[in-house]
Amino acid sequence: MRLSEYFLPVLRENPQEAQIVSHRLMLRAGMVRQSSAGIYSWLPLGTRVLLRIAQVVREEMDAAGCQEVLMPTIQPAELWRQSGRYDGYGKEMLRFRDRHDREMLYGPTNEEQITEIFRDSVKSYRDLPKNLYHIQWKFRDEVRPRFGVMRGREFLMKDGYSFDWDYVGAKKSYDNMFLAYLKTFARLGLVAIPMRADTGQIGGDLSHEFQILAETGESEVFYDLAFDSLRAAPHPDMVAELQSIYAATEEKHDPASCPVAPERLRRARGIEIGHIFYFGTKYSAALGAIVTGPDGEQRPVESGSYGIGVSRLVGAIIEASHDANGIIWPDSVAPFKVGLINLKAGDAACDRACGEMEAALTRAAVSVLHDDRDERAGAKFATMDLIGLPWQVIIGPKAAQAGRVELKHRKTGERQELSPEAALQRLAG
Repeated sequence: MRLSEYFLPVLRENPQEAQIVSHRLMLRAGMVRQSSAGIYSWLPLGTRVLLRIAQVVREEMDAAGCQEVLMPTIQPAELWRQSGRYDGYGKEMLRFRDRHDREMLYGPTNEEQITEIFRDSVKSYRDLPKNLYHIQWKFRDEVRPRFGVMRGREFLMKDGYSFDWDYVGAKKSYDNMFLAYLKTFARLGLVAIPMRADTGQIGGDLSHEFQILAETGESEVFYDLAFDSLRAAPHPDMVAELQSIYAATEEKHDPASCPVAPERLRRARGIEIGHIFYFGTKYSAALGAIVTGPDGEQRPVESGSYGIGVSRLVGAIIEASHDANGIIWPDSVAPFKVGLINLKAGDAACDRACGEMEAALTRAAVSVLHDDRDERAGAKFATMDLIGLPWQVIIGPKAAQAGRVELKHRKTGERQELSPEAALQRLAG
């Protein structure tokens, strides 16, 4: 993709309305623009990141045995009345009537909808377990939206739902998602601490939030320093161990009964990026999701729900990975892998060398954003550092004449002068 043709409305100055780093950088890098309070349009660069995060989430859910569906954003109020949540959910739920005077709502979550689908389709324990998920836009009418996509009113979310015959199966599904979440966040370059959490509007008896530590986090969190070694690759044996180590959000932390010695207790601020719940028969009983067991007994299925804030993750990754010059994207979600910088557009040798490098990268299936603009070199470097692509390939007149390129790693700042072939081999490897 040529930058001269790409829609990338970068800003030189920090927007006054942006209070945290991720909001400032997303606006400056031309990723989003605000439509109204807490609601954003995603521009090409932001959309590429959003879709790449969603794909990582999708791959990990599929690997964990989940099956993708797609439920509507608009739900009938009657379903929520059956579950008992309609009147108690609060003003965060956007309610309205359609042209036939039917009460409808813009779904903030999908426990009722998925339970109805399951109820009408599954009748026997032989068809269990099932774990269904979708990636869909949600709306919650926050009283005070802030921090850009970190606390917006409209947001993209992965929510999944498990169905099991008994508690043993339901806990197995819960632990399976616990591990899948750790794997997902690790692929996104994040170290997430699972914390005991309040069940809130979802309800239930067991809940964990996955938090990353950040000074701008909205939640105060408490955890045993044993979590400081959580950078190991997630594996099944970790689940029971991590669930036994103390970590809790402010709502669940009781200083009087905290089992962690003061010298081991860490206090910090965190950003919630995922939340899982076990709630048993809360929705299946209310909505009549009954299955027949091996002995002919009929009873409501055991369920849990599992959410990941996909759009929130864009901001969270930036909070965790940036410097004074801009964003530093992990390879797994970067909008392009390489920023190709032509230091002197219009120079025949530079244009030819950059064109050949762009073509070679494209053939090797390496995504590239080619800055072919007639701009000064400083402005080009500033733009590439701001948008945070993992690698920069820099070609000026001298390098072009010598058949060389400069390769820069955005995260470390390491620079190397290489032949185009050697640079391509490294980038495609």
